[in-house]
Amino acid sequence: MHRLALICALFVPLLVFPVPSSLAQDAAPAEAPADAPAPAEAAPQEASDAPPEAPAYPEGLDDPAIPLDELRLRLVPLTVDELTALAEAWRANARDATLAVVEQSLAVRAADGAASEADVERRAALMEARGAIFERYAAVVSSLEAKGGDPALIDSLRTYRSAIAVEETANLEPEEIVSNVLNWLVSPEGGIQLAVRIAVIVGSLLGLLIVARIVRAWARRMFQRVPNLSKLLQGFLAMVVYWLVIAVGLMVVLAALGVNITPLFALVGGASFIVAFALQDTLGNLAAGLMIMVNRPFDEGDYVTVAGVGGTVKTVSVVSTTVTTPDNQVIVIPNSKVWGDVIVNTTASETRRVDLVFGIGYDDSIELAQETLEQVIGNHPKVLADPAPVIRVNELGESSVNFVARPWVRAEDYWDVYWDLTRQVKEAFDARGLTIPFPQTEMRIKGDPRGGAAFSPVA
Repeated sequence: MHRLALICALFVPLLVFPVPSSLAQDAAPAEAPADAPAPAEAAPQEASDAPPEAPAYPEGLDDPAIPLDELRLRLVPLTVDELTALAEAWRANARDATLAVVEQSLAVRAADGAASEADVERRAALMEARGAIFERYAAVVSSLEAKGGDPALIDSLRTYRSAIAVEETANLEPEEIVSNVLNWLVSPEGGIQLAVRIAVIVGSLLGLLIVARIVRAWARRMFQRVPNLSKLLQGFLAMVVYWLVIAVGLMVVLAALGVNITPLFALVGGASFIVAFALQDTLGNLAAGLMIMVNRPFDEGDYVTVAGVGGTVKTVSVVSTTVTTPDNQVIVIPNSKVWGDVIVNTTASETRRVDLVFGIGYDDSIELAQETLEQVIGNHPKVLADPAPVIRVNELGESSVNFVARPWVRAEDYWDVYWDLTRQVKEAFDARGLTIPFPQTEMRIKGDPRGGAAFSPVA
């Protein structure tokens, strides 16, 4: 009877409180053959002999004394689970450090102005130590966010840190605010670090500008060696290289200073859609400018007629074309109007034809006029022999017989030849007695049968 009571006492609790599945799986032995020997009973292990539970992250990463650079490097291989546990540990460190600051602040306040300089310095040292803990705390949270940690947990971790700063600042006394500001200014991880970062950023910007200028000059020389590449496109590509050097250099500098530039890319990507809608006309000018640079309808120094304006092309930016007129007016034309209109490039060809018209009277000799024109045009040093000039009787006008003279010249000699021939032909016609008629009106007077006179104008 005693044995039966003992067996019931052992098995009844197992029936009332089922064994957890994980423990049952561990306790249940694998099915064995019938002839296999029974396993030996394991000796019970004392609870006190079990090893303590190890942290979910490598040992030493929650030490407040760990250098910040070393911590950032050791965070690289950690998983989300490890970082989650480590973030909680650093939140506990931040809590302990804040508690120590609060206790020391209360002790200084309790002295009611009679606190010793050592107590004030101790509070400053505690706040500086807590600032270092906050930096490491932020590094762990940033690594957790970068690796896809729980957004709710990340918000909670950051809110805890910001709440401490806000609430503590709201409860500071004026003397403590002044003391904190002064201590922060002379702190190696506060004002000094900020000043160093500002100096590094300013120095880096100046250095990047110098490097970008050097790279742009080198790139321009390299682009000039590329055949069939217009000056406009060379200048545009050199400008692109210039800004790329500055952008890449800034990202490198910010990354070296520990600034997370990943959100910057997301910000630029999101803002690009807004900019695209807000700057539709500007983007149209940009596209037209790229088409001008790629298709090369004109280049710098060409005389063109675009959008109803004639002048010499000075520069073409990504949004506009700058033209200087012969009377030295500077006109800026949007590229969309340039590319969307007829473009006349006067200096695109090496040679041009000068079109002149000269008239003689109906009583003058056509042969003499032909000979005179051929002699004057043929003797001009800037008129090309090939192609040969064309001189023909072109029209019997109302008051003159009109000749066309079409000599060929180099493009840069166009206006010199035009003006020279106009004067020389007039002088040659005068010397040979050839007249150049002009419209005139003749007045004929007829007798009136009643004794008067009537005027009849005849053109």
